[in-house]
Amino acid sequence: MDKILINNFIRSKEVRVISETGEQLGVMNIFDAIDLAKSKGLDLIQVTEKVEPPVCRIANYGKYLYSQQKKEKKIQKPRGGELKEIRLTYNISPHDIEIRAKQAEKFLKEGDKVKIGLVLRGREKAMGNFAKDKIQLFLKTMNSLIPIKIERELKREPKGFTMIISKA
Repeated sequence: MDKILINNFIRSKEVRVISETGEQLGVMNIFDAIDLAKSKGLDLIQVTEKVEPPVCRIANYGKYLYSQQKKEKKIQKPRGGELKEIRLTYNISPHDIEIRAKQAEKFLKEGDKVKIGLVLRGREKAMGNFAKDKIQLFLKTMNSLIPIKIERELKREPKGFTMIISKA
């Protein structure tokens, strides 16, 4: 954010003044505008210098700075496209699948992609078909909540299965 000019730091001879209520007071001499702001116990803040004469507002400098910082934070918010992970297990219950599906739905609605991982340990690695059925059940549950698109097909890895889905 650029340095905000206030009161005696404003370099222009004339400024367009806006009151604290938002009312246009017109073009004034810089010294008259500063005196008017001081008489109200407020500051003269330069809002923009892009126009001739520059636009200044009569307001409390601290409150103005705070509102500007809030606006900047709001602008920086847009996010999404992150990769979130949902982990399933070999012996996951149908109810837990529903809970994980609701969590994945929340991630997808925020614009994130979801990596589904099913970890296999020990003897479970020999039962790949059963594990695939669990993932298919999860995908069926997901489809009933929100339409999904498969970004990366189900892939067998040393520790189990993974796939990536996104919102359709």
